[in-house]
Amino acid sequence: MTELIVGKKAPSFTAKNANDESVKLADLVGKNGVVIYFYPRDMTPGCTTEACDFRDNFARIKKLGFNVVGISKDTTKSHTKFIEKESLNFDLISDETGEICEKYGVWREKVFMGRKGMGIVRTTFILDSSLKIKKIYDSVRVKGHVEEIIKDIQEL
Repeated sequence: MTELIVGKKAPSFTAKNANDESVKLADLVGKNGVVIYFYPRDMTPGCTTEACDFRDNFARIKKLGFNVVGISKDTTKSHTKFIEKESLNFDLISDETGEICEKYGVWREKVFMGRKGMGIVRTTFILDSSLKIKKIYDSVRVKGHVEEIIKDIQEL
């Protein structure tokens, strides 16, 4: 895996969205770029809080010319239920094989409730319209994260 650093082009991918449609990374970009956030699992407390924060601020992010995309290893069916339950207004991408998570370096060993294991480390990437990485947020804390992203996008 190539190390992902600010200024480098983000790894491309093609995957299924919640509507079971094949989408490419390039299809997901807004006028100025895209916010891609990786999260562990649909309908868990932290992931729901994060998704709802993106939902509630999506219009502000869109106004800045950026799209939002969430990625986890959940199935498209799980994503559909999550979108419907929480009225999410942005795409969720299914990475059941973990290929995208591997490319982006977010599938790593982590400790959860005292247990070590492999999983998605909550990580967010801001990409510009040419798919270059502008910012990486590693091991994200959900509270205040979306506000931080909006502030950083405004400064790009």
